[in-house]
Amino acid sequence: MPWERVTVVHYDRSAGHGRKDTRVLKVLTVHDLDFPHLQQIVRVTRHSTNTTTGKRTRETLYLITSLTSTQASPERLARLIRSQWIIENRLHYVRDVTFGEDASQIRTGHGPENMATIRNLAINLFRQAGFTNIAEAIRHMSYDTFTRPLDLLGIA
Repeated sequence: MPWERVTVVHYDRSAGHGRKDTRVLKVLTVHDLDFPHLQQIVRVTRHSTNTTTGKRTRETLYLITSLTSTQASPERLARLIRSQWIIENRLHYVRDVTFGEDASQIRTGHGPENMATIRNLAINLFRQAGFTNIAEAIRHMSYDTFTRPLDLLGIA
């Protein structure tokens, strides 16, 4: 890809979680690649500095989108990319830490997919019931295991 000819660049700077980050987004509009619905290719280069140690790292990501340049400017693409972490923190982190998904020994057949579906269902039911802390919701359900889960499911 001709990244050196890109004129549309977006810079994003942030600090937090013990680091300072600078993200550089370069966006190419593409019409000549044989890839269904492809409209734009994005290259994100993230420069990070650990505020404690001073160690610097650089990471480059490539993304594709079906959104046209009029539908998604580089600024909007940057927001969409960053919003992915909301999903990571709200769902995957909860599944990994609260439900211990990474330590699960269910590895054969459709077991892993089925358990992931059950965990997602539980998380969504807890959030729908107003819980913001999933670990607290699990403890709440465990205090009365014969009625609270049924109430949550509307089966009581």
